[in-house]
Amino acid sequence: MSSIQAPQRLVPSLQSPVCWTEEDQAVLVCTAVSDVTHDVKNFVFEPEGDQVFDFEAGQFLTLMLDIDGYPVNRCYTISSPPTRPHRLAITVKRVLGGAVSNWVHDNIVPGSKVNAMAPLGAFTLAKQPAEKYLFLSAGSGITPLMSMLRTMYDLGSHADVVFLHSARTPSDIVFRHELAAIETLMPNLRVVHVCENDYPSERWGGMRGRLSPTMLHTIVPDLHERVTFNCGPVPYMEAVRRILGELDYDLGSYHEESFTFDDPAQPGATPPPEGVAYDEIAVAPPPAGDDGVATYSVEFTKSGRTITCRADQFVLDAALAAGVRLASSCSQGMCGTCKLPKLSGEVEMNHNGGIRPREVAAGKILACSSKPLSDLSLDA
Repeated sequence: MSSIQAPQRLVPSLQSPVCWTEEDQAVLVCTAVSDVTHDVKNFVFEPEGDQVFDFEAGQFLTLMLDIDGYPVNRCYTISSPPTRPHRLAITVKRVLGGAVSNWVHDNIVPGSKVNAMAPLGAFTLAKQPAEKYLFLSAGSGITPLMSMLRTMYDLGSHADVVFLHSARTPSDIVFRHELAAIETLMPNLRVVHVCENDYPSERWGGMRGRLSPTMLHTIVPDLHERVTFNCGPVPYMEAVRRILGELDYDLGSYHEESFTFDDPAQPGATPPPEGVAYDEIAVAPPPAGDDGVATYSVEFTKSGRTITCRADQFVLDAALAAGVRLASSCSQGMCGTCKLPKLSGEVEMNHNGGIRPREVAAGKILACSSKPLSDLSLDA
């Protein structure tokens, strides 16, 4: 039996959860902004009405922004815990050249209102109860794990947790002081930081370098007894998987969330450059040979366009190749931005939590995760 039983709903009975619209959108009001490190800020939001937030530790929400006249959707992991449902926080690193992270840092202040889609994501603590955990993170990948740890702290969990975070320098350790404080209050929590270099004003006295099999085995000798949650940039994620493989770790107990946008607090793939329309992006069209792969027509009723899509091709890719502009963000079936009502036809859809069962039952699909099984008609 697990020592933490995170409830699916952590919402006081006297208040209703945030009322998202038919399209799962709501207006959030920024109430506080604070510096976490020299280039990372924490943004706290409240709902417009007298309501509370309902989500699971590890999930993300999608901000719907307008940057210089261009609509931009970006996914940010919620760093606050669902056990404190009156406020919701995201923690954003300013990235050199990052169009969205810089805009967020420079423009969202207390009193700002932003539109957001409802929280989504399957990288959650509630679905993986265990007696022992290993939290691995690098850079801004710490945010979903921080939501998980804060939840465990609030619930008085007795689970054994090793929290191993990698950073460039001591000044880049996100939530450094809070982690130290929680560690003193949770006897079964051990926090370990690994830094690659010193900071000009601080020589690092802890573990140094990059994560390796020897380092991980030294820090976590009982690795094989733990459920692992891992989040960080792609090279870090690849290194962790390789290390775990070398240590013969059971990947059935391994869970990850990757960040690969220009802002490292966003799951998914690289979005279009700022100011570039979707129909200006070079996307390879479907091959035209006689290779025996079926092709289907996809009708977009609002635009009046009809395109051809191969049975082995995602609808979003075929649309972009044909110059049809569809809203999209992560391209990984996570954020829900490319959700469309399906009027007719059948698809094979394999997503990563970006669409709810009730939406699938209502006939909606994610264009980035759906391949046609017949001719399609979509309300777009």
